[in-house]
Amino acid sequence: MNGASTPTGRDALAAMFARARREGRAAFLPYFPIGYPSVAESLDAIAALAEAGADGFEIGLPFSDPLADGPTIQAATQVALHNGVTVATGLDALRALRSRGVTQPLLLMSYLNPLLAYGLERFARDARSAGAAGVIVPDLPPEEAGSLAEACAREGLALIFFLAPTSSPERIALVAERAQGFIYLVSVTGVTGARDALPPDLEAFIARVRAKTETPLVLGFGISRAAQARELNALVDGFIVGSALVRAAQSGVEAVRDLGATLRRALDEA
Repeated sequence: MNGASTPTGRDALAAMFARARREGRAAFLPYFPIGYPSVAESLDAIAALAEAGADGFEIGLPFSDPLADGPTIQAATQVALHNGVTVATGLDALRALRSRGVTQPLLLMSYLNPLLAYGLERFARDARSAGAAGVIVPDLPPEEAGSLAEACAREGLALIFFLAPTSSPERIALVAERAQGFIYLVSVTGVTGARDALPPDLEAFIARVRAKTETPLVLGFGISRAAQARELNALVDGFIVGSALVRAAQSGVEAVRDLGATLRRALDEA
């Protein structure tokens, strides 16, 4: 459980990035869905990644129409839905992880509809109480985020917004203005999923955003290999790996731990 000296909410993210910068590397933030293959096994996988050196986590809550997710994560979240996972289950999972000694920042990833059904004010309050540092909502653009942004601000939670290679200068400026915690950069125009190589125009995209903000930039979608982690180390402040870890979970918790350790170790070798 977080002690009095452990940063919480947005402060936990700031401390995470500051520590990674001191160590001369990007932060490693694995994604893993609650409830896949089961709730207990997902908690074991996240705890194993914490032990393997993850800097923070994107904790997925399942939704029936996950428009930003590729086939691997879609299949996993369907299993989680079949296992009865709800927003309340996800909040309980955060509490369980804290009780197991996981101290890294935890960001809840959910689509908007489940949060509306739960109640935005109630969700922000309960998420902070459960130990969340922030919230990632792929289908909530900043123009429509007022109610949740206000609720998160009251609780000291970061509400994370996205930018893609196709984002206009106006959209980049808007997200830069409203960003909290970090900006989630989508590496490709498409859905999540492990890819063999990073896109050739990635550096130019990152530079366009970097020119507009000093907020940390975290890259996601398509990252799966140690070589890619090393390549990203000097480009962004952090990166998210999801599909590759979910696929590893088909072979058990140790496979998840091994891949996480490999990706984290690559940052020290770059």
